[in-house]
Amino acid sequence: MPGSATSARLLSGLLVGAGVAHFVVPRQFDAMVPRTLPGPPRTWTRLSGLAEIAVGAAVAHPASRRAGALAAAGLFTAVFPANVKMAYDWRHRPAPAKAAALARLPLQVPLVLWALRVRRAGQPGG
Repeated sequence: MPGSATSARLLSGLLVGAGVAHFVVPRQFDAMVPRTLPGPPRTWTRLSGLAEIAVGAAVAHPASRRAGALAAAGLFTAVFPANVKMAYDWRHRPAPAKAAALARLPLQVPLVLWALRVRRAGQPGG
């Protein structure tokens, strides 16, 4: 697949960029942390930001790309409850904000599929 390296770089950039955002504008991520998780939301914001940066770095390097892409699929799945919480919390906001929060929910599916495609493309002969 000729575009597989480009696709991997784009996925890596998305993950690293999102991870950095957890440290640059942490309050918006703190608000998404489900209350059922133990400890302060900021701890989860930092941990998830570090995870996104680490996974993005793994996807960027061909030697770790397959494992990194699988981890990305898992990460996109793991953050789904935070997106559900955001959609619920934003249900009374103005229509554009509410629509953006709701749009995040089905967006997780193509992100997971993208990560799995990058993993398959990283296989020998893939």
